[in-house]
Parts: sequence; structure tokens; C-alpha cells
Amino acid sequence: MKFTSYDIYVFVLCLIVFALLTALFTTMIAYIARLFIRLIRSGAEDEKIKIEYSKKKKCSKCLDVISLCFSILICAALTVALVFSLIVGASEEDLFEAPISLKVVKSESMATKHEGNTYLDFYGLNDQFQMFDLIVTHEMPPESELELHDIVVYEINNMMIIHRIVGIEEPNEEHPDERYFLVQGDANEVPDRFPVLYSQMRGVYRGERVPFVGSFIMFMQSPAGWICIVLLLFGIIATPILEKKIENEKKKRWLLIRKQEILQKYSMLEDKQQTVSVEKEKPRLELSKLYFLRLNLRSSKHPNCYKQYTLKFAKTNFFNRGK
Repeated sequence: MKFTSYDIYVFVLCLIVFALLTALFTTMIAYIARLFIRLIRSGAEDEKIKIEYSKKKKCSKCLDVISLCFSILICAALTVALVFSLIVGASEEDLFEAPISLKVVKSESMATKHEGNTYLDFYGLNDQFQMFDLIVTHEMPPESELELHDIVVYEINNMMIIHRIVGIEEPNEEHPDERYFLVQGDANEVPDRFPVLYSQMRGVYRGERVPFVGSFIMFMQSPAGWICIVLLLFGIIATPILEKKIENEKKKRWLLIRKQEILQKYSMLEDKQQTVSVEKEKPRLELSKLYFLRLNLRSSKHPNCYKQYTLKFAKTNFFNRGK
């Protein structure tokens, strides 16, 4: 696989863009997390925290498990997509030998039937494919088994072309040792400029294809696709860490709120007990006042007043005993 100066330039440019996007993404997530933690610590989220923790979610563990499984599935899907795109790329470059290989169609030369190619309708050749289709090509059969109207993959100038055989020239005086194959795209008006040799052919198409999957594979093979995959993986890994940090701050705030509520209830209970004790002591205080007043009157020269307060003292003492 040869890399041109343009490929190197694109790779370096995408690497720079990836570094900038990663730095921007990291800074943005860190800023949002700090802002949210600041709101929690200031008490602006107290009402939401009370509602969240007062209604204990029974299915919180289930949600955590579901979220973890979802993240694992996304990572697995991205990994499979990346590996599959690399396999398709290696297959296109013929880096390993296999009875079948996968190719992405990158032109529209076989997408439609040109009106001048009347043989397509005459022989009922309806095995065209669209641009960005993923096609399956099989191992080349022996040269003698190749027939007219077979669709073959051949290489020229480090490029893979998929066209139909429209003519076969048997060996003659001009090429005594080899057969010449004339190939043409169904959407093209004329055959390809140069005939193709059997040694240039890399595979034969038998009509097996997956529509429009090739566009996704080509994107995954590009540096932009690699950047997107890495950023998605970074987000999947970073999000649970930030969520755990914010959840810890919420728990600390909830414990502080509960502590304040308990202290407030204890203070109110203490005040109430003090009020009740004062109310209970009032009759005793009044009784004491009457007792001392009675003693003073007894020693004084007012016998009528002494009798009046003695009777009042006796009544008060009688009723307080019932309490």
C-alpha cells in the first residue's frame, strides 16, 4: 500500500484537527462539570436533590446496569465497524489471499444501462450495482472458463476497476500467447481504452452485493472516521467518571441537608419541651406565692384577709393535686 504526499498531508491535517477537537471537548466537559458542582455546593440544586433522594429509586441499580450494557454495546459496535472496515480495506488491497473478497464501488460506470448497449436487454443482464455498494468478488476461475458478459475486477495503474467483458480476442499474430479481453461499464458508451489481460484480473462478480454500505465503510477508513470513533470512545469513557464525581457531590450535599434538618427538628423539640416545663411550673409558682402571702397575713393584723387567702390556698392546692 503506497502513500502519496497528499495522503500524508491529509493524515497530518486530521491529526491536528483531532488534537484540537479533543482539547476543546475535554475543556468543555470539565467546565460544565465544575459549573454543576459549584451549583450543588451553593445550594441552588437543593430542591432537586431532596426530590431525587427522598423518593428512593428502586430501579436505580437496574438503570446503572442498563447504562453500562448500552455503553459496552456501543463500544463493541464501533470496534466491529472499525475492524470490518479495515478488513474491507485489506481485501481491496489484496493484502491476503481468500476465495472471496469485499470491494466498495467507487464509480457509477455500472449503475445504469446506456441506451447504446442493447445487448444488456437482449441477454437480460440486470446485475448492475450502484456507487457505494459493497460487492462480493470471487476468486478468478481459469482463463478458459471466462465467458462473455462476465463482470471482472482488474487492476491498472494501481487502481481497481469493475467492468463487464464485452469482447474476447483469441490469440493471433499480434498477441500469439495471450487472450485479450475487451471490458466496458454498462453506463459507458464505449469500451475501455486498453484491452485487459488475464494476469491483470483480480476477481469475478457473481451478483452478490449490499446496497450503500460502502459509504459508511469509506468514512470509517478515512482519518475523519478514526477521529469520530476516538472521540466517541473518549466520551463513553469520560461520561461515567464525571457522573460519578457529580453523584458524590450530590450525596455530600444530601447528607448536609439531612444533618441540618435533624438539627432543626431537635432544636424545635427542645424549645417545645422548655415551653411545656414552664407551663407545668406556673401552678406551683402561684401556690408558692399564695403560701408566702398567707404567712405574711397571719403575722399581720388583718384576720379576715388571712382567712380569705387560706381558703384560696386550700382550693388551689386541692386542684393541683389532681393534675
